[in-house]
Amino acid sequence: MKTVGPATGSAAPVRLTSYARGGGCACKIPPGELEAMVAGLLPPPSPGKTLGPGQAPTPGQTLGGDEDRLLVGLDDGDDAAVVRTGDGTAVVSTADFFTPVVDDARDWGRIAAANALSDVYAMGGRPLVGLNLLGWPRDVLPAELAGEVLAGALDIARAAGCLVGGGHSIDSPEPLYGMAVTGLVDPDRLLRNDAGRPGVPLTLTKPLGIGILNNRHKRTGEVFAHAVAVMAALNDKASAAALEAGAVCATDVTGFGLLGHLHKLARASGVTAVVDAAAVPVLDGARESLRAGYVSGGTRRNLDWVRPHLDAGRAGEDQLQVLADAQTSGGLLVAGEIPGHPVIGELVPAVAGTTLVIR
Repeated sequence: MKTVGPATGSAAPVRLTSYARGGGCACKIPPGELEAMVAGLLPPPSPGKTLGPGQAPTPGQTLGGDEDRLLVGLDDGDDAAVVRTGDGTAVVSTADFFTPVVDDARDWGRIAAANALSDVYAMGGRPLVGLNLLGWPRDVLPAELAGEVLAGALDIARAAGCLVGGGHSIDSPEPLYGMAVTGLVDPDRLLRNDAGRPGVPLTLTKPLGIGILNNRHKRTGEVFAHAVAVMAALNDKASAAALEAGAVCATDVTGFGLLGHLHKLARASGVTAVVDAAAVPVLDGARESLRAGYVSGGTRRNLDWVRPHLDAGRAGEDQLQVLADAQTSGGLLVAGEIPGHPVIGELVPAVAGTTLVIR
């Protein structure tokens, strides 16, 4: 997509990533800051019932009060909220939006929609309807570009069998796009981040390195079609495969990186996660780009956050930055073995003070 430059009248490409300070899920508020913000919002334990580390209300368990219907909420920073409807089903609800991660408007819409839908798949659900969330600097960027973003998102929603029913837009200094998504899930077959148990393998369904290549794209304009394809790919089949394999614990890997999301899973489940760094898939060109200095601030913040809980073993700083790389629309991290995807480690009994071990 091109627009006309005001001074010369010549056609000039619009670089959407230049209109945002960050990009994609790397622009998330750092996880430590976010947890401090929401700490006061957590409900107190119900009278007469205390949940220990890694424990959560199971389907059919009553703790008292309206919160009984909220099967998954703020407690462990899971991927979406889940509310029991009372008729044997549950509603999954999530919202996700971010600044441009690529310069192509339609690709950005596709990636943002896939990313938002991923939260539903990460809970074991299926999306029903999405609502657009759009922020647009209308005096700076043409409306036609916003239309391309929305069209790209609609393409992905249709591929997912998810309706799109309008949404909300504002005039904002930076372009922002995402979706609020509602879906359905069987409350007896939830995938949640606090249900991991020792002795279970860990499977990752998309390669890492997305954040590194996106950072290079933002700074140089180079296009990495294979990274775009990975980001725009839905996690629907991976979610279905996880449920088919009997998995009960999963999360998706986005802005907090593999290490950040795995730390949250291990902490919520009361276990320690061991990662076989050599088994973790990485996108072509990501390691070379990392050595060339293309690392986002979000990746560095992720690594700083998990360091106090990390036994890095012999892993060097470059390797750790790949594992902490801030992903956008990454894969599912499943406690269980999923055919066709690499096993990258396992969950083991909790090691005091350590949620992550690299070997």
